[in-house]
Amino acid sequence: MSNFLAIFDAGQMLTVLELGLISSLTVLALFLSYTMLNVCDLSTDGCFTLGASVGAVVALSGHPILSIPAAMIAGMASGLITALLQTVLGIDSLLAGIVVNTGLYSINIAVMKKSSLLNLNSTDTLFSMLKQRLDGTVLEGKQTLIIAAVAVISVVLFLSLFLKTKLGLSIRATGNNPDMVKSSSINPIVTTIIGLCIANSFTALSGCLLAQSQKQAEINIGTGMVTVALASLLIGGVFVRRAKIPLRALGAVIGAVVFRLVYQIAIGLHMPPFMLKLVSSVIVIIAIAGPYLKTRLPEYIRKARLRSGKRV
Repeated sequence: MSNFLAIFDAGQMLTVLELGLISSLTVLALFLSYTMLNVCDLSTDGCFTLGASVGAVVALSGHPILSIPAAMIAGMASGLITALLQTVLGIDSLLAGIVVNTGLYSINIAVMKKSSLLNLNSTDTLFSMLKQRLDGTVLEGKQTLIIAAVAVISVVLFLSLFLKTKLGLSIRATGNNPDMVKSSSINPIVTTIIGLCIANSFTALSGCLLAQSQKQAEINIGTGMVTVALASLLIGGVFVRRAKIPLRALGAVIGAVVFRLVYQIAIGLHMPPFMLKLVSSVIVIIAIAGPYLKTRLPEYIRKARLRSGKRV
């Protein structure tokens, strides 16, 4: 019992919140591409690693601040390729994402100078720079939380404002009714490209921040991120339904934190590391099937009662 309660100590909860906020940037990327644009982008894993590797390389070159825009630009390039495969070459969105994700593995290795791991222990990062500024203050040791919170708040505010603009409404219209968009003056190719570029820039930003916070960029750092993000997005939808964009984006952030909390509980219960991917898959199944089963529950109960009545 004491070991289980140790999961919820202050240090563990801070880690859950930090990782939840960083991964919520990827969830917000899927919020834009999957929820708004109605495109299931399976290049998320590779794009996340791309942001981590580009950010790490730029930080190692002595420019930790520039690593943020560099990673986001790399993510936009990944989104551009994915979008062009869909819109110009007519490749199915799922297949386009898989193709780009596969190709990004080789690109990420090349970016990391033919290495599968970049160590950032001996170089300055955004987090180490802020840590030096916070030493001796009441916020000492909170550099990861501060940077992650600033990034998340910035992205949520951007989405809240952007999706209300003419371009943002066009992106939402493309996801809701592409046939209607084609018959209007809106070019679905342009909206899809812009939407995926912005979404993938958020994913790359998430990878960049995670790599710098963990002081390393590893080739498999993004493996399974699309599952984590999708599960978090669906969990967030349970908390916030049929609300305005800011609240729905906030729900996505809450979903990411809740997912990390469940993950932490599984780790605290000494579940083998190889089982954590199964935990992610189960969470996705519950998040997807839960609302459906909830609507069908009265029917199931009614059928069960009819069967029990016949038996009597």
